[in-house]
Amino acid sequence: MNKGVVFFILLSVFSIAFISPSETEFKKPENFPKPKYNFKNNPFDSNKINIGRALFYDPILSKDSSISCASCHSNYTAFTHVDHALSHGIADRIGFRNAPGLMNLAWHENFMWDGAINNLEMQALAPLTNHLEMDENLNHVLEKLNRSVFYKNLFKQAYGDEIISTDRFLKSITQFLLQMVSASAKYDSVKNGSATFTAQEKKGYHIFKKNCATCHTEPLFTNLKFEQNNLPIDSNLKDMGRMRITQSAKDSICFKVPTLRNIAFTFPYMHDGRVRKLQEVLHHYENIELLTSNHTRIKIKLNKAEKVDLTAFLLTLTDQKFLFNPALAFPKELLLLNRRKNE
Repeated sequence: MNKGVVFFILLSVFSIAFISPSETEFKKPENFPKPKYNFKNNPFDSNKINIGRALFYDPILSKDSSISCASCHSNYTAFTHVDHALSHGIADRIGFRNAPGLMNLAWHENFMWDGAINNLEMQALAPLTNHLEMDENLNHVLEKLNRSVFYKNLFKQAYGDEIISTDRFLKSITQFLLQMVSASAKYDSVKNGSATFTAQEKKGYHIFKKNCATCHTEPLFTNLKFEQNNLPIDSNLKDMGRMRITQSAKDSICFKVPTLRNIAFTFPYMHDGRVRKLQEVLHHYENIELLTSNHTRIKIKLNKAEKVDLTAFLLTLTDQKFLFNPALAFPKELLLLNRRKNE
């Protein structure tokens, strides 16, 4: 049998057998608020999630097919990267910010450290078109996908025909991103009554509520706002944060508050990845005063014992089920596709 025919049959089989998340309806965790994302405009479908998952891990989205979304957002590190402070793009170009962890995105209305994007369905376009990251353009990506038997089969399964359009492309990626829900940490088990904190974790929790909860609000562990954290401006990057978007002086060096969920896995920390260890983050905050976006003054004072207790609590935010969820991992079907490309 002709090699191309064999490959076409294999792709057809794999697209049918593609691993889907166990849940294809979005289920809000009990202790979470109402999501901000409008699911009516993009109802969940396992076939669409499969497309988004394949696209997330496929370097076809970059100009030279060398990097994928997962290059900066690894599932094993809560969908961020830990090997360098700043994001790296094609040709080893270096960006000017650290890649944030991706989780619980259905509750966000603004994305990126400065809130440059206000629609999750548009988020993928930012790294895709950024010269320092994927350096591509959407039209060319759609051309490449429309030449792919693999993707045409996936889109036909999901949408009834092989047309790969901008709307379908963006909504499919969004469906996969919405699957990244982290709500199964020990903290969540304590909240639903199926576990208890140790004495040290309990002390750390009280320290957290007193010093950190204004900005890192439960249960998302972020208030989703833009705050200053008293970090000096990097003389090389000269990153002014939210002010870059609003052009308002009040937003100078304000950055979106990152979630503390899975914080043990999301180093290096801060918008520019300047801090590699969690203890160094706590050291930064041990004797400072912060003025929050709602004009609340917070004086943080932490001694050595309190930092140890606080760390113990922060470790209860690690969600092993999320980090090692096979439904969010690299889809093995892409291995066959990539092998065929290299023959």
